[in-house]
Amino acid sequence: MDSLSPAAPSTSAPAPLPGNAGLTGGPSGPASGALVDLAKHPSGIVPVLQNVVSTCFMGRCLDLKQIAIHARNAEYNPKRFAAVIMRLREPKTTALIFAAGKMVCTGARSESDSKLAAKKFAKIIQKIGFPDVVFKDFKVQNIVASCDACFPVRLEGLQHKHSIFARYEPELFPGLIYRMRKPKVVLLIFVSGKLVLTGAKTREDIYQAFEMIYPALLEFRKGDAQQLGKSLPGHGPSGRPSQPTSAEGSDESGHNVLTPPSSTGPSSAQDNPQEPVNEDAMLGPMMSALTGLGLPEGSGLHLDDGENDGASDDNGVLES
Repeated sequence: MDSLSPAAPSTSAPAPLPGNAGLTGGPSGPASGALVDLAKHPSGIVPVLQNVVSTCFMGRCLDLKQIAIHARNAEYNPKRFAAVIMRLREPKTTALIFAAGKMVCTGARSESDSKLAAKKFAKIIQKIGFPDVVFKDFKVQNIVASCDACFPVRLEGLQHKHSIFARYEPELFPGLIYRMRKPKVVLLIFVSGKLVLTGAKTREDIYQAFEMIYPALLEFRKGDAQQLGKSLPGHGPSGRPSQPTSAEGSDESGHNVLTPPSSTGPSSAQDNPQEPVNEDAMLGPMMSALTGLGLPEGSGLHLDDGENDGASDDNGVLES
């Protein structure tokens, strides 16, 4: 005989549901461990909706002062803003109610919650002295979502390759602003790999925009350039061309340092400090090494031949 008491929670993993082939746990799904449809989300990441902004029309002009007096959780200051601000606890939303009868509802986490909240706001206004108020022309105007790619991104490289759509000015804003044309979505991409997607009208536009930008994020994933540089011949760990070996050495810490080339004789200038060093022979390898470092011409590096020692310039100041 079956007992009516609740069964003890099972510690074993739940059995897979039939027909769930191609589903996996999403790192950014609506809930922890939620199944993700890889056919719809090939990246395995599902952006989470953070805010839904919608509008509707109530069919008549409104007396905002009367609404502010009789409604709960409402505030109205016409000197600051020409609308009544009304709030709901469930779903947690905020409405901007204008005298022309238009309403903007914001703060919902889904399209259904936004529509439910807008209907509740209209019903409240209907009960406080406006019985002819109707609910019509509901429309979602903006959806904001966020997600995490779970790896850092090189924003400079992404901006350089997608310069038509991307804008990155770290002095003004730490994120890269990517304006996608189709779907018409704006993405804020941060170096940590976190993204904010806004400007979409539907949930599908959010999902499509992320799946389109995800391959570019993988291309400019941080750390891949260093691994690629190790595999390229003649390149250092950073992927840059290595220094010429004739004027290259290394100190105890392993850093590259410039050293004069050894002479062809049995003893070099370093072995015998009293032997004069041929500066002309050192000049060529040293300049080639500096060129390999990528220093531009006219950067201020020069060799003083000593001819102007003690001479003054036009301002009468002795050169150091």
